[in-house]
Amino acid sequence: MQISSVLALTTAAVFSLVTATAAQAEVYSKETLIKVDKKEAGGGKGTLSGEYAFTRDQPTKDQAIKEISWLTLLPGDSIGYHKHTSNEDTYIIVSGTGMFRDKDGKDYPVKAGDVTIVRKNESHGLVNTGTVPLVFIDVIAEQ
Repeated sequence: MQISSVLALTTAAVFSLVTATAAQAEVYSKETLIKVDKKEAGGGKGTLSGEYAFTRDQPTKDQAIKEISWLTLLPGDSIGYHKHTSNEDTYIIVSGTGMFRDKDGKDYPVKAGDVTIVRKNESHGLVNTGTVPLVFIDVIAEQ
């Protein structure tokens, strides 16, 4: 087989793979996100404003990511200290500052770029200690 034929077959195979992968991709544009405000989330103070790609009732049992969202706490508002009994929760801080309470009840200051994780059967909480909104990405996963 000539090199040009091999390249043509390889290019076709790669294009086919990329096309199939792209068809299976999940893209959630900002305009389609589900907006939900939660008052006193987890027993906290104020309102947790969320924009969700999907909520916990939508993924199938075999999908590990159960919820993913952009969340915002206004200054002084909080997510109360609460336990995750069946899933894990990750916060990726995008902007603002806050105080994260970990599984042992210890407080840690958080800012843009920080990542927090709470594992199954652990507790956590978060408060906006700054003067601007605290914005973070929340990913909830379950095995």
